[in-house]
Amino acid sequence: MERRYFGTDGIRGRVNQGAMTPYAALHVGLAAGRHFIRGDHVHRVVIGKDTRRSGYMYEPALAAGFTAAGMDVIMVGPMPTPAVAMLVKSLRADLGVMISASHNPHYDNGLKFFGPDGYKLSDAQEHAIEDLIDAAGDDHLAAPDALGKATRLEDARGRYVEFAKATVPAGVTFDGLKVVVDCAHGAAYKVAPTVLWELGAEVVPVGVAPDGFNINDACGSTAPEAMCTRVRAEGADLGIALDGDADRLILCDETGRIVDGDQIMALIARTWARDGRLKGGGLVTTVMSNLGLERVLSGDGLTLERTRVGDRYVVERMRRGGFNVGGEQSGHIVLSDFTTTGDGLVAALQVMTEMQRAGRPASEVCAQFTAVPQLLKNVRYSGGDPLSADGVARSIRAAEAEIGDSGRLVIRKSGTEPLIRVMAEGDNDAQITRLVDDICREIEAATR
Repeated sequence: MERRYFGTDGIRGRVNQGAMTPYAALHVGLAAGRHFIRGDHVHRVVIGKDTRRSGYMYEPALAAGFTAAGMDVIMVGPMPTPAVAMLVKSLRADLGVMISASHNPHYDNGLKFFGPDGYKLSDAQEHAIEDLIDAAGDDHLAAPDALGKATRLEDARGRYVEFAKATVPAGVTFDGLKVVVDCAHGAAYKVAPTVLWELGAEVVPVGVAPDGFNINDACGSTAPEAMCTRVRAEGADLGIALDGDADRLILCDETGRIVDGDQIMALIARTWARDGRLKGGGLVTTVMSNLGLERVLSGDGLTLERTRVGDRYVVERMRRGGFNVGGEQSGHIVLSDFTTTGDGLVAALQVMTEMQRAGRPASEVCAQFTAVPQLLKNVRYSGGDPLSADGVARSIRAAEAEIGDSGRLVIRKSGTEPLIRVMAEGDNDAQITRLVDDICREIEAATR
């Protein structure tokens, strides 16, 4: 069934255009409210946001829609996405909404939804809400004596700080560790440095001065070079880079070398397997994760299961298979012993825990496997379906035949931007570069 509003991670788009106008947000709140009102109890929705200026538009627009539908609204202000998921369960709310476009620039924004169990909505729930948005009318409005009310939760930040600290094993402190944490001028700009400092680390905060427009701007997990430079300059033991809503994590070791989500997942899965904590016999990731991750897990007798791109698909497979570690190469790390969605800070705490227990530097602890050469390029398009063009299809078939069983080829449309993502990996670096370039040229030709 075709999606009209929702993508791979909620609703997302350019501010004040399409589905991301305040008017549209009001109707989304009204529709989602009506969908989740079941029974006679007082229904509640938790609304969080990152630091984008446009959040000031969407927060009251959503609140108006939810209260008009008869839901009470609890606003928590700038908070990480995983904090909103946690608070939905903690507060026994019926729904949670995070106003964020994650790693995108300030001129984009989005709406991420969580059900009463703290998990992202299913495709069926999203389709049901879309139908209600399109059918929005007076029949969705609550009676005057059944309207909801809106309040702010003043201790939301403290609740999440204590939750994050509790994921570190008893007796472990980070005394003696110097850590650079880049919060991308985003949702974790206060909570992340606080958690690290209260656990004993010496903290060098970066990206903690949001002005509404600088979120993810040359900082954070999508631009980790700033973190790497600061780690080297400070002589820090570790660098932590979060994205705008802090559900994504990229690290760097004491030398400034990048540690991506694949290495982080390998470290946590292998460590937890050693300690008898790993569930499901392996981990769940997406088609984008490196073949080297699969090989190192196989060597340990552990499995790797792949899903389509999107952390909610990873979580769905984790839940079906009883896994407690999963995520994406891009840095969404889901540890279901603690969280229902990606949590960059909680994942970083697990890495720091192993550094302290092993008494070894990040450069040793985080080097779990040698990555197979992998190349990813993006081609922007303005409309239509470039992948259906004859020249593109031929180039893809030729590449698949050439790479055979020695590597992988993944070509897909982005679920959040008008991009075709072309990825190839294999042991022959020159070969994968040539194959990716050939496919990209055909896609570019098809979009002219």
